[in-house]
Amino acid sequence: MKINYITTSTFGLEAVVKREVERLGGENINVSDGRIDFSGGIEMIPRFNMWLRSGDRLLINFAEFYAYTFDELFEKTKALPWEDWITIDGKFTVTGKSIKSQLFSVSDCQSIVKKAIVERLKPKYNVEWFEETGPEYKVQVGLLKDKVTLTIDTTGPGLHKRGYRLDAVVAPLKETIAAALIDLSYWKKDRILFDPMCGSGTIAIEAAMIARNIAPGLTRDFASKYWPQIDEKIWKDEKSKAYAEINVDVRPEIYASDMDPKAIETAKHNSRLAGVDDSIFFDTRKFDSQTPAPGDYGVMISNPPYGERIGTLEEMKEIHKNLGLFLKRNPSWSLYVITSNEEFEKQLGKKADKKRKLFNGNVKTDYYQYFGPRPPKNDTI
Repeated sequence: MKINYITTSTFGLEAVVKREVERLGGENINVSDGRIDFSGGIEMIPRFNMWLRSGDRLLINFAEFYAYTFDELFEKTKALPWEDWITIDGKFTVTGKSIKSQLFSVSDCQSIVKKAIVERLKPKYNVEWFEETGPEYKVQVGLLKDKVTLTIDTTGPGLHKRGYRLDAVVAPLKETIAAALIDLSYWKKDRILFDPMCGSGTIAIEAAMIARNIAPGLTRDFASKYWPQIDEKIWKDEKSKAYAEINVDVRPEIYASDMDPKAIETAKHNSRLAGVDDSIFFDTRKFDSQTPAPGDYGVMISNPPYGERIGTLEEMKEIHKNLGLFLKRNPSWSLYVITSNEEFEKQLGKKADKKRKLFNGNVKTDYYQYFGPRPPKNDTI
C-alpha cells in the first residue's frame, strides 16, 4: 500500500530535508515552501520518525481538495475513509491554519472537520459516542488559497525532541536545525569540529550522533507507535536495523566550549544522555581573540548570541570581530555561523563565500559560510 506523506521543514532547509527523504527511500518527491511531499509504504512511518534529522515531523497526507464554503468542507471531509486510520477508541484532535482562503476562521474549520469525521465514523462503528481513550490521531486542516490539505500526524511531539536535551540554557538551538547546519557544512566525521559558544551542546552532540550514525529518534516515542495499522514487528525491525547501524568504533574529534560553567555542565549531561560523551571535548572558556584552534583544517560551526536572543550589541560585535581574527590566524579552517545580525560580515571583516536565509524559531536569520581549503589527501584529518 502506497501512502502519501509530508515531511515538514523549517523555511530555508527544504533542500536538506529533501536529501534525507531521498536517502530514506521516499518516492515521487516534490518540494515546496516548508514541506516535502513523497510517497512510500507503511514502513516509512517508523523509519522516517526514527531517522529524520532535519525534518520537523512526518504527516500522512490524507486528502487534498478545494473548498469555498463550510458545507463543502464538511461534505468532502465526511466522504473520506477516516475509519482506515482512526480506531473506535481513537483520541483525535483537530488543529488548523488558513492562509489567503475564503474560509478564514480557523476555529470554525477545525470544528467542522471534527464534526465531519465523527459523522463519518458513527455508522462505520455503529456508535453515537466516542470514548477517545485509545491511540492518538492528530488531524490538521490546512487551507492555502482555498485548497484544503487534511493530514494525520504520525510523530507526536516534534522531531527536534530527541530525548537527550532534558536540560537547556537560554535560547537553545533546535536539534533539527543544528543537524541541518552540519549537513550544509563541509564537515565530515574525520575532520575536527569546534563550537566555541556551545550553550547546551546541541551542535556538538548532533555532529557526534551523525559521526556514529545514531538514529536521532532511536530512544524516543511516537504517536503512531500505538496505531494498530502498523504491525509491531515493523517497529521492532526498524529499531533493530538502527541499532545495528551504529558505528561504536568511530571517535570523532569534536570540541565544544562556553564561558558559562553551568552551560558546560548541561552540555556534558546532555551528551551522556545521547551516548556520545566520549566523543566531545568540553571546556569552560570565553571565546576571544586568543582562542586557539584545536588542530588544522577544522570546521567551526556556531550559533553565537544575537539580538533577539541574548547579549548586547557591543558583545555581539566583539564576538564577530574575534571570529574574523580566528579565521585570519587559522587559514586552513572553515567557519559557519547562524545569526540575525545583518552587520555580521562587516563586523567579522570578510564577506561570506555563501549565505542562506532560514528561520530559527520565528527569528529570521542568515547562515554565513566561509569555506577553507580542503585537507591534503594524505592527511588523516
